Amino acid sequence: QVQLRESGGGLVQAGGSLRLSCGASGRTFGILGMGWFRRAPGKEQEFVAAISRSGGTTYYTDSVKGRFSISRDNAKNTVYLQMNSLEPEDTGAYYCTAALKYCSGYDCYARSSYDYWGQGTQVTVSS
Repeated sequence: QVQLRESGGGLVQAGGSLRLSCGASGRTFGILGMGWFRRAPGKEQEFVAAISRSGGTTYYTDSVKGRFSISRDNAKNTVYLQMNSLEPEDTGAYYCTAALKYCSGYDCYARSSYDYWGQGTQVTVSS
């Protein structure tokens, strides 16, 4: 089993920045890709970003490209999401996820590609 714990959420004004962190514990040696999804109020959960085990490949949903950056530190079993130029539309609960299977391309955008999920951290962007 793998446990994921997110931190770093909070309230920020539009245009501001936040950095989310997600630490993995347990049987972490099997983790390949890691990612972030979010759920806005009244909406379905959506893909935000993902990163390969090496960190050499990243994926972003179109609405965050150029504003968000995903990275990871395998020595610390931690993945980060740097969020800049935040907009009220970025408000939601952000969930960290980890995959035990390899994915590529649009497969990495799908919930079904991931095996473990964190409890989420709330991000609220005020206008």
